[in-house]
Amino acid sequence: MGKSPPITNRVRELRETHGQMSQAALGDAIGVTRQTVIAIEQGRYSPSLESAFRIARIFGVGIEDVFGWDEAHP
Repeated sequence: MGKSPPITNRVRELRETHGQMSQAALGDAIGVTRQTVIAIEQGRYSPSLESAFRIARIFGVGIEDVFGWDEAHP
């Protein structure tokens, strides 16, 4: 398995506090599969810039409130 990207996220936290939104519902809303949402939440996949903006807009927050950069990542 490859290295995880140095991008952190709060997608799961935001999804759970946003009416317990399911992974499938978030995927449908941003145009990706449930499996892609799972991979994003687990830090195994970095979304496209377009998807990142869509996620932020769904939750009504800025993109940096959803995604961050792990400075300690090798």
